[in-house]
Amino acid sequence: MPYNYLIISLQGAYTLKNNHESVKTGYYGDINTDKLNTALNYLESVCGKEGIKRMIILRNGETIYDGPECDVPQNVWSCTKSFTSTVLGLLIAEGKCSPDDKVCQYLPELKQHYPEVTFRHFATMTSGYRALGDDKAGGHGQSPTPFKPSPQPLFEPGTQYRYWDSAMNMFARALSKVAGESPESYFKRNVADPIGMDTEKWDWKDFGEMEGIMVNGGAGNKSRGIIISAREMARFGQLFLNNGKWDGERIVPKKWIKEATSPQVSTIIPGDTTPYGFNWWTSGTFPGAPERTFAAKGFNNNNCIVIPEWGLVISRLGLDGNIENEKWAEFIRLLGDAILKK
Repeated sequence: MPYNYLIISLQGAYTLKNNHESVKTGYYGDINTDKLNTALNYLESVCGKEGIKRMIILRNGETIYDGPECDVPQNVWSCTKSFTSTVLGLLIAEGKCSPDDKVCQYLPELKQHYPEVTFRHFATMTSGYRALGDDKAGGHGQSPTPFKPSPQPLFEPGTQYRYWDSAMNMFARALSKVAGESPESYFKRNVADPIGMDTEKWDWKDFGEMEGIMVNGGAGNKSRGIIISAREMARFGQLFLNNGKWDGERIVPKKWIKEATSPQVSTIIPGDTTPYGFNWWTSGTFPGAPERTFAAKGFNNNNCIVIPEWGLVISRLGLDGNIENEKWAEFIRLLGDAILKK
């Protein structure tokens, strides 16, 4: 079916609008709307029963598609991880910690069994941290007690990559100790408010207070991660597309943006080709996509995909299962046809 959309010019500070007005198929600016419809129809056909209702696409800071539910906040599961690592990047920029600090400096309970784990290890899933209650053989760290270290690590830090939620939750706890406040309040003051994120459309769930500080979920599991709308997620993606600037103001260091969205696992484990940065999925995640493509990815088809070469931010949220990266790659290819080939 043809979709109704309007390209919205954004003036000054980045302000997204929600408009649905019919445009004739053919061309609108440099967008081939016939091919844009083809791309949208394809994604809707493969991504689940909720389709693309909770999706918004930006091109060069302008909305080229927004679905009728793109302002509905929801759980985005592991997309939370990219928010967590952004807090680390800001704390490093402030000089409050470094990526190679031993985390046990801040969390003494790690000294006995995890004395060599660093923030870099946590942000790249190479820490080997395991909580009591985690299944070592399978899963990815779903313990209900993520802050209780197991005396049996998954592996020595820096020797393997293993996607592990308990490690991310402990990571968030460590960040709260460094910041002296919750990751949510720190992120809100330093990122969300400056880029105009609607306070009614995002929230960061928590595990409660520990040592007088609220500890937000760093992984996104156990319903303790980011709750957000596709539109507000797109703001976050646009900030990274802008290399950390918003309306001319530096929000996140450019150096951190580059490092976070570039492959990092191979710098710790030579020869490992896992396309993972600092809690962002990086080049190679979507076969055939432009080289600098990176994404925050979560369960249930929750994705914020950024393609710097094309000036694109794709924010699609849902509650309807998962599709393969290859299908996302095909959507990206079709979207590229719409904006690049006349």
